[in-house]
Amino acid sequence: MSTRIAFLKGHGTENDFVIVPDPENVIDLPATAVAALCDRRAGIGGDGLLHVVRSAAHPEAKDMAAEAEWFMDYRNGDGSIAEMCGNGVRVFARYLQHAGLVPEGDISVATRGGVKSVHLAKDGDITVGMGRARLPEGEVTVRVGERSWPARNVNMGNPHAVAFVEDLAHAGDLYSPPPISPASAYPDGVNVEFVVDRGPGHVALRVHERGSGETRSCGTGACAVAVAAARRDGVDPTVTGTPATYTVDVPGGRLVITERPDGEIEMTGPAVIVATGEIDPDWLESAAR
Repeated sequence: MSTRIAFLKGHGTENDFVIVPDPENVIDLPATAVAALCDRRAGIGGDGLLHVVRSAAHPEAKDMAAEAEWFMDYRNGDGSIAEMCGNGVRVFARYLQHAGLVPEGDISVATRGGVKSVHLAKDGDITVGMGRARLPEGEVTVRVGERSWPARNVNMGNPHAVAFVEDLAHAGDLYSPPPISPASAYPDGVNVEFVVDRGPGHVALRVHERGSGETRSCGTGACAVAVAAARRDGVDPTVTGTPATYTVDVPGGRLVITERPDGEIEMTGPAVIVATGEIDPDWLESAAR
């Protein structure tokens, strides 16, 4: 690499990301490089990386190019590839606006979890159409130390296990993935949410994100939690015909999740760009080895 590489840093409810604009998909970002960039001591630091690419320039997104000009090539903090990241989509959209690539209003963003509809409001909040939740059958159990809980299996384009607990401290340190049984329920790993009630239609969570550890927020996790809470409360908007809205507190802030009667889920919350800079190409090349 002979030229410096631009980057930005942004967060959505303190779920933070390194942003690498690369419209023509020419920057090589192997898992080792991504992990180095996301390292909080030796790199820039982030829960994940948002690789900003035109859909037409990426082999995984070409088929979505007619619907969405931009593809969120999302990577976990350890460099692994993920299908979706709800907070990441909001930060991705904020970057596109920040760069003058899109205006306020409605846009579409391609992801490995499909094309997501995004609304950039004048008040600064961003709403993302997160698609429908799938609720795979089968019992799942989450364990931390000697405690265990039944968990709801919810898929938001990526897998989640949602456990309702008495105290968020029972989740432990969340440095390593909480054991799940049966392991066959999540062959590619899972995001695990621990949830407590704060009031009617109001919950709080802590989350272990696969490939990242505990994070300050998880957008798809907040959606999974809202769906799991609604079903636990006997609410299914596709049956009642009435939207169900839950306020979800995360360690880094607050998200509002609405499940509509057609099954589509909307997530609303903030997204902030906090810094811009350049990556030293020699360092990146060395880090990628």
